[in-house]
Amino acid sequence: MATCDVCGRNENLPYRCSRCGGTFCAEHRLPENHNCSGLSEWNDPSGVFQSDFNDSVQTERRPGSGILDSLTSTGGFLGYFRGNMSYLFLAIMWVMFLLEWVVIFAMRGGILPFGTFSAVFTLSTQNPLYIWTWVTSVFSHSPVSFYHIVGNSIVLYFFGPPVERYIGSRKFALLFVGAGALAGLSHIGAALILTPGIPTSVLGASGAVFAVLGVLTVLNPGLRIYLYFLIPIPLWLFTFGFAALSVVFFLSPGTAATAGQGNVAHFAHLVGLVIGLAYGQRVKGTRNVPSEMSLGGGMRRGPGGGRF
Repeated sequence: MATCDVCGRNENLPYRCSRCGGTFCAEHRLPENHNCSGLSEWNDPSGVFQSDFNDSVQTERRPGSGILDSLTSTGGFLGYFRGNMSYLFLAIMWVMFLLEWVVIFAMRGGILPFGTFSAVFTLSTQNPLYIWTWVTSVFSHSPVSFYHIVGNSIVLYFFGPPVERYIGSRKFALLFVGAGALAGLSHIGAALILTPGIPTSVLGASGAVFAVLGVLTVLNPGLRIYLYFLIPIPLWLFTFGFAALSVVFFLSPGTAATAGQGNVAHFAHLVGLVIGLAYGQRVKGTRNVPSEMSLGGGMRRGPGGGRF
């Protein structure tokens, strides 16, 4: 038995949408009846069925279609990642983490010049116009703190898929990368204003993860999660608890240092959260999101299909 994502009705024989991956009853099984996020990626974004009869064959391409559309469409080379961007970004984070160590060892061995790590992986006040670091810094993490990447990975793994399913893979990708980059730029911008002359750098997906958390908090603030996998709390308390700590640590660096959080981009966390809350309010509609998290839901099994 499953629950319809729109009306909450229990269904013994539920329908699973191959575009957005949602579970629906018979009444809401059609994409246009559950506001399917995949409709915008169809050749006919207005719906699956036309209300009027047209005996002509449509051969014109949509504006902007071409190689990219053929690659990302269902059955295309990159079609698997439609609906799986959360997992793709998760994989990129860990690949980037391994590359960081490769670069570190290469610098130690004299193969790469000193400063390569910073120039490739971190967004800094010294080189804010290294445009590539606006993106690479989002997927990079501190090589000396395994908790940094593990913590962000856990949040992205469990909270990313329901947000992606709600807003669609393309918008999720733009939200994640855009919020992460803006959070990093805001952090070094604040450093240039508040502590001029002191070199500051930032790396990590925390700003992007907080944006995802913000969206989901708006969509379902009462979502029950288990803190440390043991303590049940509503999502809004989890989110704003972290936000409150970030505010305290940002305003009081001494307190942050005492708590072992002195080298953390707390302002980036707050910026990412604000972006997520604002975007969540914008996209919030009549569709429901899960009322509880199902651990180990599994990855999707093909282009545009499978389970969460």
